[in-house]
Amino acid sequence: MTDQFAKKGEAWSARFSEPVSDLVKRYTASVFFDNRMAQVDIQGSLAHAEMLAHQGIISAADYAEIQRGMAQIKGEIESGQFEWLLDLEDVHLNIEKRLTELVGDAGKRLHTGRSRNDQVATDIRLYMRGAVDDIIGLLRELRLALLDLAEQHADTILPGFTHMQVAQPITFGHHVLAYVEMFGRDAERMIDARKRINRLPLGAAALAGTTFPIDRLRVAKTLGFDDVCRNSLDAVSDRDFAIEFCAAAALVMTHISRMSEELVIWMSPRVGFIDIADRFCTGSSIMPQKKNPDVPELARGKTGRVNGHLIALLTLMKGQPLAYNKDNQEDKEPLFDTVDTLTDTLRIFADMARGISVKPEAMRAAALQGYATATDLADYLVKKGLPFRDAHEAVAHAVRTCVDKGCDLADLSLADLRAFSELIGEDVFAVLTLEGSVAARDHIGGTAPNQVRAAIAQLRKELN
Repeated sequence: MTDQFAKKGEAWSARFSEPVSDLVKRYTASVFFDNRMAQVDIQGSLAHAEMLAHQGIISAADYAEIQRGMAQIKGEIESGQFEWLLDLEDVHLNIEKRLTELVGDAGKRLHTGRSRNDQVATDIRLYMRGAVDDIIGLLRELRLALLDLAEQHADTILPGFTHMQVAQPITFGHHVLAYVEMFGRDAERMIDARKRINRLPLGAAALAGTTFPIDRLRVAKTLGFDDVCRNSLDAVSDRDFAIEFCAAAALVMTHISRMSEELVIWMSPRVGFIDIADRFCTGSSIMPQKKNPDVPELARGKTGRVNGHLIALLTLMKGQPLAYNKDNQEDKEPLFDTVDTLTDTLRIFADMARGISVKPEAMRAAALQGYATATDLADYLVKKGLPFRDAHEAVAHAVRTCVDKGCDLADLSLADLRAFSELIGEDVFAVLTLEGSVAARDHIGGTAPNQVRAAIAQLRKELN
């Protein structure tokens, strides 16, 4: 009975007196979501086999056979001909079983000096390294698209808000650059996280290392890792790198969500600052006039999904003793879904940014509401010698008068304005214009159009 059971292919079958139930197989299997790591599993196995051959642990003939078998398996996977078996539980055992079918005992020798514990930890890091590199590239594309939009509207004026109330005039280009900065920090976080992803666990074996004379640094160099994980227990049980990535991803999605909220508000007919290209919107099944900003709305929702994955991984790890535990199988689905969600979102948003049409007239009209140049009038009085708190009070009285009259500060006559301070002269009207207001913020980080263009030039230089 045991021998018959052993033929089914389980890596541990000889230890057990009865097979695993079908329900348990389905419950514990990961092959139908971790098979996305097939290519990196082959990559890691080939590097391991090369090292084993170099160290004399397996023969050169066995290594050549492993290479031949893996090349065929790679082709089968790429062509969709590879048969993934639930009985073999995961991507690693499926590939190893097929390799043994193709090359016999050489395939059985591949697992010498390693465990699935360090194998899966290596595969995840290889997979994550590639995913992070893709995401860094997508963040760059999004930033470049936003830079183009900002450059087109370096002079376009709209109201800046605090507490969702009109605050001061700014340029739309300056507003867009705020998101370029956010996504720049996101790229920095991804680059930094990659340093801790790019360390090799292979060679830690199950938890204590191996008795074979392996060369871990050789494998690390072959696979392009910066270093090896220095403690075997930590190497197989660490998932900090996955949590760190999900935390960085959650911040990217938070910035995407903030941008989405503004796009939704701006596209509302009651605001009408922008329009989004039709290919990113949908209609209504009952209201023929509707054009709904579905992409930004869905991105807001998907932010919660990515945040949830971060909490899931933190919760997964919080109670685990050393070293590897089966709990860690639950790291892959939230991690993979985070990669997919973030990758798709960034790709769509880079395209959507190029499909935003700006309505400068609506933005300007909104900036003329809410007394956006009140601070400029206060600054004007300070420059004339009035203490800021007194200037603030004088302008507050002027705004109160405008509220009662239903007019803007710029609509008041010189005589009206001088009633609030005798320091006010004919030159005040240049201060009260929207163009004068934004142009006066002429310093690094300010909203003046020439500063916006200078920031864009610097950012393009950095990105190129």
